Amino acid sequence: MEDAITRWAVELQSLAQAGLFYGEGVFDRERYQRIREIATEMLAERTGLPTEKIKDPFCCEIGYQTPKIDTRSAVFRDGKILLVREINGKWSIPGGWCEHELSPAENAVKEVKEEAGIDVAVTKLIAVQDRKKHNRPLYVYNIVKIFFLCEAIGGAFRENSETVESAYFAEDELPPLDEARSTAEQIAMCFEAYRDRTRTALYE
Repeated sequence: MEDAITRWAVELQSLAQAGLFYGEGVFDRERYQRIREIATEMLAERTGLPTEKIKDPFCCEIGYQTPKIDTRSAVFRDGKILLVREINGKWSIPGGWCEHELSPAENAVKEVKEEAGIDVAVTKLIAVQDRKKHNRPLYVYNIVKIFFLCEAIGGAFRENSETVESAYFAEDELPPLDEARSTAEQIAMCFEAYRDRTRTALYE
């Protein structure tokens, strides 16, 4: 859900998280902890979800709150894009959370290898997107999605814990998509970057 109440709750949690990390006085820290609890209770009341289910993803970090980074790797062969089928049966561009010890480009390479078994080289930045402007459902934390154009240099699909299949698809023959990860609009953006290598990277 996205409305004023959920936005206020997210902002309160962010302020409380920073206060807990940077605050020095014990009484101030107690107040920040209570503000965090109130933010969690607000979201639970608004969504109807159990407080503990809200708390785990909403209040699991320390320090100044920043967006998470998700990388997506657009790999093409014969004018078709590589997609992977998730365990839920839907398809997406290979990708996932950026590991803390990897750069975004390095992570893009890693994710394709893990999900599709393909070795790739990053050749171009396609776009940097604010996830909440493009994908649903919304999450209680912000996510920056970084799309890279990649060139396949070897490998083949192998069994793994995240995906069950990989295949190449034409732009007008896309399978059912996992729109939390990749939308038809985002795939069309990748096709545009593939067809026009002089295209400037998009950003928000």
